[in-house]
Amino acid sequence: MAICKTEAIVIRTFDFRETSIIAEFFTRDFGRLKGILKGIRKDRKKFASTLEPFSLNEIIFYQSRNSELHLVSGCDLEDGFLNVRSDLKKIHLASFLMELVSALFAPEDKNEEAFEVILSSLEDLSSVNDPEKIISIAQIKLLRLSGFKPHFDSCVLCNNDISGEAKFSSKFGGLLCPKCAYRDSQIHPVLRGTIASIKHIERSGWSDTLRLNLAHPIKAELKNMLDKFLMFHLEKRLKTARFL
Repeated sequence: MAICKTEAIVIRTFDFRETSIIAEFFTRDFGRLKGILKGIRKDRKKFASTLEPFSLNEIIFYQSRNSELHLVSGCDLEDGFLNVRSDLKKIHLASFLMELVSALFAPEDKNEEAFEVILSSLEDLSSVNDPEKIISIAQIKLLRLSGFKPHFDSCVLCNNDISGEAKFSSKFGGLLCPKCAYRDSQIHPVLRGTIASIKHIERSGWSDTLRLNLAHPIKAELKNMLDKFLMFHLEKRLKTARFL
């Protein structure tokens, strides 16, 4: 077994037998992975972290070749994001982000850019007054990085440019032109400002996206569109979405 060390954000934990915990992490160097921490429930001082969801830790683990479950031998807390935990709304948003990450990314597929987006989201949730904006930006960036991103450059079916009113199809994952619109009875108009905002978020760095001013109609449309898109393509509604 190889011994590995990496930064890791706790997605969730499960009790295992009488004394242990299984934790799901999103790591900087190995992507999403699961590890078992033996004896932690019997002796909480065995690890320098209580593995709270969406906390940042440094973990040491023995990498298994035959199982997706790795043995975690060390876990040190780096940031518990206490300002997020002191606000119920921010707790719900951070929990939604963790469930989204678990649903979007395949196990053990390194994606350091996604790790940075998740970490930046949690850091800025601690300080901003508009936490919903942070989560919308994170969703758009994580969808792109996971390969799930909606298609906004042209008609998703025929690839023709779209002029005039734009209409979005959750079913096909993008915009449809007037000739293809009949293919989805659930298609709905979308504001040009919403499309422009999404494109800006996709191509810009994190700090630049935070300066983007999202008008209330665009913010509301973004949330609605992303919710429908995720529900259709994940074939389920995320459990934490109902708290939002």
